Amino acid sequence: MLRNSFAASRHRALWASLGLACALVCAPARADRSSKPPEVGYNYGEIETPRIAAMGGAQRAFSNSLEALFINPANMAATPLYHLGALAQIWPESNRQSYGGGAVDSIVSSARLAGGLGATWNLQDQDGIERQWTDLRFALAFPFSQQFFLGVGGRHLWLKENGDDGEIGASAASGGLPDEQIVKGFSFDAGITLKPSPEFALSLVGANLSNPGTGYQPTSVGGGVGFGNENLTVEGDLLSDFTTWGETTVRAMIGGELLVADHVSLRAGYRYDQGAESHALSAGIGYIERAFDADIAVRRVLTPSDAAVTTLLFGFKYHLESTGLTPTPEDTF
Repeated sequence: MLRNSFAASRHRALWASLGLACALVCAPARADRSSKPPEVGYNYGEIETPRIAAMGGAQRAFSNSLEALFINPANMAATPLYHLGALAQIWPESNRQSYGGGAVDSIVSSARLAGGLGATWNLQDQDGIERQWTDLRFALAFPFSQQFFLGVGGRHLWLKENGDDGEIGASAASGGLPDEQIVKGFSFDAGITLKPSPEFALSLVGANLSNPGTGYQPTSVGGGVGFGNENLTVEGDLLSDFTTWGETTVRAMIGGELLVADHVSLRAGYRYDQGAESHALSAGIGYIERAFDADIAVRRVLTPSDAAVTTLLFGFKYHLESTGLTPTPEDTF
């Protein structure tokens, strides 16, 4: 009885903490104009969960759930689950805030087809460039075997900004028209993952493969190599960006994740960005239960000084398959 009371108190405390965190990070706030270049806060238009960011972005080989939806659609089919999730990002120096959510299901379809849908709303430098965009993602994946997974995804971007760069003021020439969408475009992603064994994974992923030709939707191709078991995952990724910097540049990422006491996940990562000539370190922690998991992460770009920013990330997922409302994973895999 005492144990049940303690467990109930622990869950109440966790939900109260999550509610307080959401109240703190979701309250819009105005701030001075950011002194950082706009491309630093835009971060290539990538949508990151706390797990992705904490591992330095190295999640193309061993991602699943919402991480797979945003970084490698093939991996949605690699793990039997039905997850609903929410995420938030705060960039203090870049004056950016992002909020969104999504759902990934790989057990309901009788054809073993996995699907995902996600959306985020983003606001950057409200008292400066005032860039606002909405990113919509949807994807499908199929497990051809327990070793080979293929996924494709579509993405639609709506983006507008008032064009005030802080130097020559707002004008059509300096970046756009106030309250007009300067980007309204569709593109698609594709990914494959090969698992020669359950502990080893290789992946290849392309993003914005329709080649929109703009830094708002940069075309990139990359991949990852990872090793993982029940308690430890280590992965390295390499990504080529063909659009953002006017020439092909590379981003290299490495990350690790350690599960402690069956419930606590410790993560850390590093990213080198050739285009921005920047180095970033990241770390995060997750709490995992049968019915949900909650995550936080922080990333710090160390150099150069004009790109030195901190990113705070928060995430929560509800495991719908744990409720009994869906088929059990054993029924579909």
